[in-house]
Amino acid sequence: MFYSKLPIMFLSEMVSSKQDSTNGRIAAYILEHLDEIKNDSIRDLAAKTYVSISSISRFCRDIGLSDYTELKELIASTSLNFEVCSQATTPQGQKEDYIAAVQESLEKVRSSLDMELLYRLAQDIYVYKNVAIFGMLKAETVAMNLQSDLTMLGKVSTTKVRFSEQIDYLSAADADDLIIIFSFTGIYYDYGMPQSHLKRQSKRPKIYFITSDIEAKQSGTHDQVIWFDSKQDQASHPYQLQLIGGLIAQCYAHLLQQTQEQ
Repeated sequence: MFYSKLPIMFLSEMVSSKQDSTNGRIAAYILEHLDEIKNDSIRDLAAKTYVSISSISRFCRDIGLSDYTELKELIASTSLNFEVCSQATTPQGQKEDYIAAVQESLEKVRSSLDMELLYRLAQDIYVYKNVAIFGMLKAETVAMNLQSDLTMLGKVSTTKVRFSEQIDYLSAADADDLIIIFSFTGIYYDYGMPQSHLKRQSKRPKIYFITSDIEAKQSGTHDQVIWFDSKQDQASHPYQLQLIGGLIAQCYAHLLQQTQEQ
């Protein structure tokens, strides 16, 4: 399943921005007129969105791009696609096909997920005072659900819907911070992560990276990869991540029980 960088960045900005904010309106206009504005200058786009040129430049920086030139390059290479799961001709058939695909994706998690790693993560959640849980769009809903579950278990954690705020948190985090990142396809770090964070060797936060990207295991940007098998299709996302988030909360609950019994 291919996730284009541009729509995800724009949708994240629209979700996290205040209603009718300048950035939200710019993002919505670009997504609605993607083909039309591929050849527009920054002045053209500013005129069409009724904002200043400086507002367009600021929007580019806010979503993690260097300038309008980089935005134009992304627009030129982007197309919007949605995967239709079923070719059945009846609503009942479409329902059955989709549910079967979701069930298959959950079975892949059942057979591939290393529960020892989840318990190791639960132990770190218990030990660390500062716990942050991040993701993008659908993955961020998983982060918020896990945050809610942990709160019910007496563990306070934080999350940030806006990706720029996640970047700021990662940049400022140190050895006292535990960070859990949900990234379905493993491309979380492709959205403008500062090189200063990726390269620093000391005072780094401890990072768990939860993904279906097998190549993430070779990366040095996180301390532990929790991998699961996936077709990386529309029917798998976010259900596989939601299952894993729920299992993490269950592991933490069992750990609390064991601690109280000792």
